[in-house]
Amino acid sequence: MDSKKYKTTIGLEIHAELSTQTKMFCNSKNDTEEKRPNVNVCPVCMGHPGTLPTVNKEAVKSVLKVGVALGGKLADFTEFDRKNYFYPDIPKGYQISQYKYPLVTGGKLGGIELTRVHLEEDTAKSSHENGNYSLVDFNRAGVPLMELVTEPVIHSAEEASKFAKELQLLLQYLGVAEANMEKGEMRVEANISVSASDEFGGKVEVKNLNSFRSVERAIEYEVKRHIELLENGEKVAQETRGWDEGKQKTFSQRLKEYSHDYRYFPDPDLPKLYLSEIPEFQRETLEKELPGLPWEKREEYTKKFGLKDEDAEVFVRATVWGKYFEDVISHFKNDKDLIKLASNYITSDLIGLVDCQGSTLTIKILPASFAQLMVLIKSGKLSSRAGKDILKIMYEKGGEPEKIAEKENLLQKSDEGHIKKIVEKIISDNSSVVVDYKSGKQAALQFLIGQAMRETKGSANPEMLKKVFQKFLK
Repeated sequence: MDSKKYKTTIGLEIHAELSTQTKMFCNSKNDTEEKRPNVNVCPVCMGHPGTLPTVNKEAVKSVLKVGVALGGKLADFTEFDRKNYFYPDIPKGYQISQYKYPLVTGGKLGGIELTRVHLEEDTAKSSHENGNYSLVDFNRAGVPLMELVTEPVIHSAEEASKFAKELQLLLQYLGVAEANMEKGEMRVEANISVSASDEFGGKVEVKNLNSFRSVERAIEYEVKRHIELLENGEKVAQETRGWDEGKQKTFSQRLKEYSHDYRYFPDPDLPKLYLSEIPEFQRETLEKELPGLPWEKREEYTKKFGLKDEDAEVFVRATVWGKYFEDVISHFKNDKDLIKLASNYITSDLIGLVDCQGSTLTIKILPASFAQLMVLIKSGKLSSRAGKDILKIMYEKGGEPEKIAEKENLLQKSDEGHIKKIVEKIISDNSSVVVDYKSGKQAALQFLIGQAMRETKGSANPEMLKKVFQKFLK
């Protein structure tokens, strides 16, 4: 099977539940944590006859904020449509969505061009685990749901997963959605086509992928399946497929619908919206409300502070650590060496300590105390090893670094008179190593310094030790 002669084309449709207080078209509570079924419901979201929906203003604003952050075009005129299909999780027999006039068109994220971002209501949640019947929980029915559609310009599973991660991060930075995939707050659908020419092959949609790993594996599986069919002279059926996590394979669900199958028409119960008439929906107003965005933070960490890409990514993706890092370096007056040192110790040591305690949220060491520890290490008062030991003590028992260092006798001694006595003892105890050094073996010097550090329990300044050893060994 020669996969190199085939071109893979992928477009993504990503749904994310918005973190509003109430649902999209009624005042029922929007609460993804509710475990009791059918508690957050009302006649509107249950589709009872004679009820009238009203538009959730905050949900509209949330999608417009996303549009501004992505550089998309905000609609002036927009409306909601009825998307007709029948399934037990659709209480009205139709879903209120947007078809012809989405809130946002165009834009880019991570270099991937976007088609549109629109707003709709989520469906209820079906479960099929019990016997030969299904249960439907309507708590989720009517929750505001943002849908983002990319252009078909993605060409690998890895690229698709990376895009989804970046969108999740953006939604979290904007504060419009938690987008927790494990809870179903963000779901990815991949439209996949494989062809031996520039023409698109048969398109398959894989629905409801609820982890980044599933996104990658489902796409990789489908690409391989398409190529095998094409190699055997068969056609790829245009269909909707699901992903079986246990079997690590896709399975056919139904033939793929086209837009005309849904018989879209404008919802007669909802008003047409002219966004230019609403002051808080103006682009300039929305821009002022935007926080620092993920890609702006990356550039700041790498270019302004000189951090390694992998360290910067830790602080961008885990904002609690990014905030902690920024609080620490606020004590350094732009000292690049101290900033890099703090970054290394946070990502290599402190995060490990917090993870061992089963928490990534509570950082027990005050930023000012951590900053003081970095200053002691940079100044040479503490060795790197002693710094790590003190950090562990600070995390487990509290305290200030210099006092801990004094109590544990970890402050590096640079007194030449004291160090001379240590050097004389080590030379006397290791005469054969001294002979090796004098015969040209430079590694022997490092061994002697190591013995001296052990003798002083790491408290001697290694640079001073090296200097005194070289002086004595002449």
